Amino acid sequence: MAPLEVIGAGFGRTGTDSLRTALNMLGYKTHHMKSFWEDQDMNPDDFYEAYMHRDQADWDKIYANYDAAVDWPTVTFYKELIAKYPDAKVLLTVRSAESWYKSAKNTIHKAASVGLNTPEGSPMAKFTRMTTTVCLDGLLADKEAFADEERMKKIYLDHIEDVKKTVPAERLLIMELGEGWTRMCNFLGKEIPKEPYPSTNSTEEFSKMISAFEKNPEARTLPDGFSSQ
Repeated sequence: MAPLEVIGAGFGRTGTDSLRTALNMLGYKTHHMKSFWEDQDMNPDDFYEAYMHRDQADWDKIYANYDAAVDWPTVTFYKELIAKYPDAKVLLTVRSAESWYKSAKNTIHKAASVGLNTPEGSPMAKFTRMTTTVCLDGLLADKEAFADEERMKKIYLDHIEDVKKTVPAERLLIMELGEGWTRMCNFLGKEIPKEPYPSTNSTEEFSKMISAFEKNPEARTLPDGFSSQ
């Protein structure tokens, strides 16, 4: 299905799961961190190897079944991807640094930390290696780093500025958390759906998912009720 038509450059916890659901409603097939549970053909090693050997990454193969991609690990490679797919539009989802830090610390950082307890050789071991290496350049599971709020907020804000400087203005749409359909659909050339813009993967929902994985750290499927579709 590649090449990618839409690339999400926003960090996780900026509405990327809602964005994934919204893009799917518009007819795209969108890659997201949850795809590793929902698509058993996805291999976390592909992204790990792409991170370790960026000049050798086969992006068409990695995203073979997708025409849009958001969230980590995609965000880490946004510069390579916008060069590989020059016609792709880029969506940068943002929120305040304070609210991002609070949400990330209570969800994806906690989940990555739980992942460190994954038994070696289990189905989740490859996923854990990828997330603890690729996402935030390895800082996602780093308790010492996340304890430094100002450092993490600076990393977040610096990323936003980097995207703004890197992506040509005509290819970039900056979206505030919870913004809705209108500007995105106009930017992508899509009709605005009658359904409300989705709101998924709240901190409360994510916390329940973490608890489920703590009980079964070797799972390679999402617990019941956590599909983002």
